[in-house]
Amino acid sequence: MNLLNKENIFFLLFSFLPVSIIIGSTISLINLIILSLFFLIVLFKEKNFDFLNHLAVKLIFFLYLYLILNSFISLNHEIGLARNIGFLRIIILFIFINYFFFYFENEKKLLNTWTIILSIFIIDIFIEYFLGTNIFGWGAATINGVPQPDGTRIVSFFKDEPIAGAFISAFILLIFGHGLKNFNNRIWTLIFLSIAFTALVITGERSNTLKIFLGIIIFFIFFDFFKVKTKIMIFLLFTFLFGLIISQSDYLKIRYVGQIYEKVNNKKNLKKFFDDNIYIELYKSGYSVFKNYPFFGVGNKNYRIETCKDKSDQLKFNYKCLTHPHQLYFEFLSEHGLVGTIIILSILFYLMYMILKSIILSRNYIQVGSFIFVLVNFTPFLPSGSFFSDFNITLFWINFSIMFACNKKTNIFAKNSI
Repeated sequence: MNLLNKENIFFLLFSFLPVSIIIGSTISLINLIILSLFFLIVLFKEKNFDFLNHLAVKLIFFLYLYLILNSFISLNHEIGLARNIGFLRIIILFIFINYFFFYFENEKKLLNTWTIILSIFIIDIFIEYFLGTNIFGWGAATINGVPQPDGTRIVSFFKDEPIAGAFISAFILLIFGHGLKNFNNRIWTLIFLSIAFTALVITGERSNTLKIFLGIIIFFIFFDFFKVKTKIMIFLLFTFLFGLIISQSDYLKIRYVGQIYEKVNNKKNLKKFFDDNIYIELYKSGYSVFKNYPFFGVGNKNYRIETCKDKSDQLKFNYKCLTHPHQLYFEFLSEHGLVGTIIILSILFYLMYMILKSIILSRNYIQVGSFIFVLVNFTPFLPSGSFFSDFNITLFWINFSIMFACNKKTNIFAKNSI
């Protein structure tokens, strides 16, 4: 057996991707660059370029062209170009994942490996929750050097970044779909989902918890792997589980219930909530940037340049000096304007729409899981990380790519692909 054949190399690099994301953006980027270079060599050697005729590939390249053009109308061309040109690695990742799923029979092995990685990550979260620190002694998360309330935000292997919940969110529905498709015992699959969801809740990341809770509801409503009565029981179980988890922790009670209830329980507090809430202020800041640059925005990764450049502008336009407005749609509007937002959302939503019928008919639960993750990322109003950051865009496009790749009817390398 040749351990250095292309299939084994691709498998090792691809299966390592979640670990590289945990280690940090530099390692993740190096992993993607090595994977991309090796993959491009294979493509040129095989002269396998028929996929370029696929509509999905054409639209994604059009999106890339828009991002490059966006760089030259950015406030700072160099910063905009540096971020936008890097989107090429995401295109290569999309093509590679389709290639991997189409030509190799390693889907189950890959997702089994990712299940093990996610399981280790979840175990570490529980260790940190009960003992105060994870297996490396990391815990008590800080943001910009400021300790989080009670020092109880779960960070796990991310050390001082409270993004453990975002990492779980990116894989929980995908792995759940893998369990439903490739294993006969749906009870154990449901138990795994329950444990993973519990880990997500105790990270204290409200937006990601709400998105995945919504995603689980969508999964159970629209797909028939359980009878209706069973679905109702499972929904009640998850609702009870959520309530039980937060009731066992003063911090989680404050995080999920107290902080919101105290601010909206009467008209006076509700008004104060909208006046003082940091996320509302960030949304207003993003909207102010959009109003000042309505057509093309300030450019990708240029939000900070605009909102931090002048103290008088901060007061005049209610700017908040941060890297992004912490909400997907306000990020698109402020950095890409109305034109760019329409282009980005139209392409992504159309690509989802063009394979929706196939997803519903095929009952490929891996495809369903990845589709629902992509869908709930567009939930309005909820706070979010920057869409184009290395961490978020990699997790998003892993799911977006698998959404196409894991079904022969939608894979871009299939001759009769949609």
